[in-house]
Amino acid sequence: MIESILEQQRPQLEVRNVSVTFGTQQVLRNIQLAIPAGQTLVVLGESGCGKTVLMKTLIGLVTPTRGEVLFEGQNLTDLDDRELSQLRLRYGFVFQNAALFDSMTIAQNIAFPLKQEGRWSAGEIREKVLAKLAEVGLPPEVIYKKPAQLSGGMRKRVGLARALIMNPDVILYDEPTTGLDPIMTDVINQLIIRTRRRNPVTSVIVTHNMDTARRVPDRVVMLYPLTRLEPDEPQVVYDGPPGELDHCRDRRVRQFVNGEAGQRLMEMLASSRTAETAGF
Repeated sequence: MIESILEQQRPQLEVRNVSVTFGTQQVLRNIQLAIPAGQTLVVLGESGCGKTVLMKTLIGLVTPTRGEVLFEGQNLTDLDDRELSQLRLRYGFVFQNAALFDSMTIAQNIAFPLKQEGRWSAGEIREKVLAKLAEVGLPPEVIYKKPAQLSGGMRKRVGLARALIMNPDVILYDEPTTGLDPIMTDVINQLIIRTRRRNPVTSVIVTHNMDTARRVPDRVVMLYPLTRLEPDEPQVVYDGPPGELDHCRDRRVRQFVNGEAGQRLMEMLASSRTAETAGF
């Protein structure tokens, strides 16, 4: 009984004091997150603040320089390659530009994870592919097309269908609405919401899109670039519900949410003048 209660309380994903440094450049510093099963989390922030790097640590593609990343209490760095590969079958990944295989048909792209697993018949694979296409609002006839024959929004939906094909426990979205018009952005946002309602899935969405941040998640975390922070300042400048973003008192959060470039422009001009003075 006690073990069952503790299991329910334990986060599905946990980031403990994670720092990531590439060479001499530190990208993440002392990040702490606990993500319960079923939560939809948006990781918000401007370009270069470490959003995608953080997401890659959640799946073991980037190993923390310091700290731990845990999946259901298991430290990813304790897993060997085979165990990590097995764990990744419980993840779905929606890439920024869909990352479809150009030489494959849409059916082959979506079916790729199933064929890699090697335990499904051709009929079962076709049935699953058509079901996921319907789930993301695409007609069955697209299975014969190549990615180049589809619009950007359709390719994004194919990428989502591929991420869902293995019925994952966790879906990671890397800038899912980048390059889309407002209507298609809303379509993708609605599909993410529908996916959460239909499947008990934990979702982590990396984005700088405020429509996504306001409409889709249960929780928003905002990172700030380390180059603009003092050594003792936390990198997470906001962690809370999306409805409180517009009322946050932190100037940095307000500037990002409202798209105010004034202070950043002054910083850029000051940096440019410093460079000129130094003779660059």
